[in-house]
Amino acid sequence: MQVTPLVLVVEDEAPIRRFLRASLPLHDYRVVEAATGAEGLRLAAAQRPDVLILDLGLPDLDGIELVRELRVWSEVPIVILSARDQETEKVAALDAGADDYVTKPFGIAELLARLRVALRHGARRTTADSAEFEFGDWRVNLSARQVVVRGQEVHLTPTEFRLLTILVRHSGKVVTHRQLIKELWGESHEDAQHTLHVHMSQLRRKIETDATRPLYLRTEPGVGYRIQQERPV
Repeated sequence: MQVTPLVLVVEDEAPIRRFLRASLPLHDYRVVEAATGAEGLRLAAAQRPDVLILDLGLPDLDGIELVRELRVWSEVPIVILSARDQETEKVAALDAGADDYVTKPFGIAELLARLRVALRHGARRTTADSAEFEFGDWRVNLSARQVVVRGQEVHLTPTEFRLLTILVRHSGKVVTHRQLIKELWGESHEDAQHTLHVHMSQLRRKIETDATRPLYLRTEPGVGYRIQQERPV
């Protein structure tokens, strides 16, 4: 029998908690709630949720600091749900260890899609190095260093393959420009963001059906990239 995923909602706005409490069970999620960061940390340790929805503007603890504290001992997928829409806030939350970022106001369909992706990402954390991944009509085998698109093997340069590998290992998670640059070239690479954009464009031309409208190698404007595991809603 399949266990219904448990969602921990850490949110100080009572109307949003009520909305999620009513909406998520309709889509086969169980919900526990916390209105403060301290209560959220306590419930995360006691309940061991499958995924966490976190507001950044908590009354007692900044959400980014809560992410850092959680990441000391937990790999639970974290989806930020916040009214803070500045790129710097998104980058800081993702660099701290969050998996995704949804800006208020939000649609339930988008949030559900992000939860599904975060749950798959969490399930794959321990197997990413050896697993074979499928995204639409292309397949990536990390151990064999093989990429097959629409039945044909595609040749990638070493940098393109490393870039794809990083995204696959963080499948479904937004990976910031800073994270990608650090893993690809180190901290001091000059003109790194432009170089990263060039390599991503080349990668898209090789494996997306339409590189100008990518379905799976998605851009988070001003923040970074993600591999989308399902078509956008």
